[in-house]
Amino acid sequence: MRSVRLIPAAVCVAAALALTATACGPSETPEADKPAAGASSSAPAADGAGGDLAKDLAGKLKEHGVDLEKWKGGAWKDWDRETWLREAEDFVNPVIEGLWDPSRMQSAKSPDQKITAQAGTGGTDPTPRPVKAQREKTPYHANAAPVGKLFFDSPEGHMVCSGTIVKDLRRPGKSNLVWTAGHCVHAGGSGGWYRNLTFVPAYNDLGKSASALRNAQAHEVAPYGQYWADWAVTSGEWIRSGGSNQAWPYDYAVLHVQPERGGKSLEETVGAALPVDFSAPTAARSGTMGAWGYPSAPPYNGLIMHRCIDRPTRLTTAPATPTMYRIGCTMTAGSSGGGWFRVLPNGKTALVSNTSIGPAGGNGWLAGPQLGRGAKDAHDMISKKFAR
Repeated sequence: MRSVRLIPAAVCVAAALALTATACGPSETPEADKPAAGASSSAPAADGAGGDLAKDLAGKLKEHGVDLEKWKGGAWKDWDRETWLREAEDFVNPVIEGLWDPSRMQSAKSPDQKITAQAGTGGTDPTPRPVKAQREKTPYHANAAPVGKLFFDSPEGHMVCSGTIVKDLRRPGKSNLVWTAGHCVHAGGSGGWYRNLTFVPAYNDLGKSASALRNAQAHEVAPYGQYWADWAVTSGEWIRSGGSNQAWPYDYAVLHVQPERGGKSLEETVGAALPVDFSAPTAARSGTMGAWGYPSAPPYNGLIMHRCIDRPTRLTTAPATPTMYRIGCTMTAGSSGGGWFRVLPNGKTALVSNTSIGPAGGNGWLAGPQLGRGAKDAHDMISKKFAR
């Protein structure tokens, strides 16, 4: 009965995402395939978004005793806990052109975020039955263009998560916002902001194998190019105690990005961005949800986009904390930060959560935060910062 009831909703969610994913058709050329005139490593978006902030970057780094050129030359590899920037207002992420080449991208690992204990079981439903993740249709730019991979550096090395392009109501049609998980941008209680964060929408557009990808053209690896984060916002709860069971319900983040080589806004280039649903409906009233991402822990390799469709249930990670959504899904680490979508009553697809955690000792389910007032405030804060 469960599978029969889910089939129509699953088709609806997947079809809605495909219909709203991109302005480009399968036979059209993504905007990023066209060379940008006069591009440079530090150029902000052509419409001027964040230009003033970019000019202040060297000064901001200097306030923290960091020389911009030395940083780009490798000083960013110093992860001294005493100098690791961690406060909300201290995010810095200078563009280092060419740093994330295809080989470096393929070597990136996933942060292993798994829950170690489950408390507050009064708000936890029985463990859902696993739902086998399905490969997304290729080319991704024609089926799920807003979904992509987020690459970043941590003390453990090159890392990867997933993310989604979301709308910015203050810049209609010209959003530069990417939704992901808090643990994909900030180490939480154990550290500070991660470095060299860049977003690649529709990564590995044709779903090539590892061997085939080594000889792929640039537009096949990154059909829309790379977009570096020039600002990030996550919850105060995550910054203070991220990594603890109390913080998982607040494991979300919003990035403002700029193109590595100049050009139009992210939404204009890709042709799509999804609205965010901050109504935080209960699991019982949320209907069917779909989770998208690039799982990279075995049996996956991080190169192929996958999705799971299921009806969410409740998971509570600690007493007196909000419940999280939980769905059956065999995606593994690397899908962290990937968007969860549902079809709204008006027929539009909206992002309603993001992948945060999975079970210790295996896979079979994923959990994500309910996006309520705090998440809306984070989104609004970064939107205001870059409003024209």
